[in-house]
Amino acid sequence: MNNFSYSQPKTIENAAGSSGRFIAGGTTLVDLMKLGVETPSALVDVNSLPLAQVETLPNGGLLIGAMVRNSDLANHSIILKKYPVLSQALLSGASPQLRNMATTGGNLLQRTRCPYFRDTAYTACNKRNPGSGCAAMEGHNRMMAILGTSNSCIATHPSDMCVALTALDAVIHVEGAAGARRTIAIGEFYKLPGDTPNIENALQPGELITHVELPPQTGNKQVYLKLRDRASYEFALASAAVVAKVENGHVRSVRIVMGGVGTKPWRSHEAEAAMTGKAASPANFHIAAEAALKGAKPHSENAFKVELARRCVARALKMATA
Repeated sequence: MNNFSYSQPKTIENAAGSSGRFIAGGTTLVDLMKLGVETPSALVDVNSLPLAQVETLPNGGLLIGAMVRNSDLANHSIILKKYPVLSQALLSGASPQLRNMATTGGNLLQRTRCPYFRDTAYTACNKRNPGSGCAAMEGHNRMMAILGTSNSCIATHPSDMCVALTALDAVIHVEGAAGARRTIAIGEFYKLPGDTPNIENALQPGELITHVELPPQTGNKQVYLKLRDRASYEFALASAAVVAKVENGHVRSVRIVMGGVGTKPWRSHEAEAAMTGKAASPANFHIAAEAALKGAKPHSENAFKVELARRCVARALKMATA
């Protein structure tokens, strides 16, 4: 690990705009520093900032501080009552010890678990070394993405929480230098790899995530389903978050987002269109699942993900509308 300076600002104004890397729970950044993937010259510890609250908004929505720990958020009474898909997603991720440390803001910035990205012995990684190539293309790609990929990168987005947040239409609040504030819809926050897989999100240098806003929910059915190699402490092979409004056996509105298969949390507007206004039936679940995976581009070891993800979407729709 390289030498670095360390600071612990007490106010958001003093932290935002910093040229260093922000560190909260450290469950991703510290690992990557140990591996030599991340080599920041300065760390800015944001644990002292007043961002660990969950607040109800006048419009009925919710404002979640970036420092709220994953365990606290998953077990919060309002989340359990109004946004259960988020609780389910959080509790399916990592381990209790890691959830006790990991934060809302840090989870949003969680980086891929692609082995070629995390192992500096492999020089061909466009995400780590732009222009160097992608070793996963012809290498071990069983866990890699099949949606949103490019000729430069097929790394999978790893977060469970962000799949649920995308299904909930979350909005991310950030603050930059001199108090400059803005909001970013989560659907616009993550970038497709294209020719620049090293640019993963819409944050500008020095911008600090301060809050995540959840709008009031009209969906009366919510489910997060995660399929993986083992029952705990494992990343998704395929997952699906469904938020639906069901009336008289028909789906009036629905949001369908997949994890484990995309280079970012993958919302399928095609699947949503296939289900909206339709009866909550196995035949229609199958049609929607087919639409969700229509653009999939598997590689040598992960073609099984296409069918697995289809079944995951169909099963999640069945669970959500039961």
